[in-house]
Amino acid sequence: MKNNLKWTGERLVTEVANEDTIYHLHRYAIPMDYITGKIVVDIASGEGYRSNLMALKAKHVYGIDISEEAVLFAAEKYNTTTNLSFKVGSVEKIPLDDHMADVVVSFETLEHTDKHHEMMREVKRVLKPGGIVIISSPDKANYSDRFNRVNSFHVKELYFIEFKELLNQYFKTSYFYYQTFLTGSLIVKDNYTNNTITEYTGDYLAIAANNGLSFPMFNISVSSDEPFNEPQTSYFNGEDIIRDMYFKRVMSFTPYRLGESILKPLRIFKNFFKRS
Repeated sequence: MKNNLKWTGERLVTEVANEDTIYHLHRYAIPMDYITGKIVVDIASGEGYRSNLMALKAKHVYGIDISEEAVLFAAEKYNTTTNLSFKVGSVEKIPLDDHMADVVVSFETLEHTDKHHEMMREVKRVLKPGGIVIISSPDKANYSDRFNRVNSFHVKELYFIEFKELLNQYFKTSYFYYQTFLTGSLIVKDNYTNNTITEYTGDYLAIAANNGLSFPMFNISVSSDEPFNEPQTSYFNGEDIIRDMYFKRVMSFTPYRLGESILKPLRIFKNFFKRS
């Protein structure tokens, strides 16, 4: 296996576990209800772990990425998965035949291009009639505007209303969801009523209650031209990932390493005297 893909902070790699890991894993739980025995296209497949996960259920998964480096890496890393292949291609020119896919998945891709309509037309081209497309993208209002944040990797982010209008323009049926971070990840329908969810915030001095979610970070859609079973509200428990993430951070903390180096010989002496 060649060296791991360079972690830029934008493309997720399996060697790094953080809050984004939970977001991504939860989003990839959604397609699992639609892909059993199906042909799946994963646009912006990156490191390849997502395509590999879906290949556990799908008939075949095609991972498409604009980065030749990522495609070569993924093809080598997951070369034992026989129903999985990777191809170099862009969102506006997907290197696959017309109407060959049952499901198209594209998470965190829209914001990396300004060719949104070209992308939608390509997705429609490769989808079979009645096929399903599952897409997510950061909500500009809460991902960027709220924190005055500029992500240098993003070309054109969308507000929720823009995201909704784009999908509704190309598909007859669309269900929309918000995703936000807890100690895991929560995905709820966009038309949930504020009195069905109460969000609490605060500290040791005060606790406040808010109706609804204060700032859902990502928008998600599941769309098709034919009726289908819509996903329901779901929660991904990220406890193990968070615990592992913070444990690794503590282990790399200089005072911790220094303390361990001081205590190690003392532990050796302690064990020696126990055996004596």
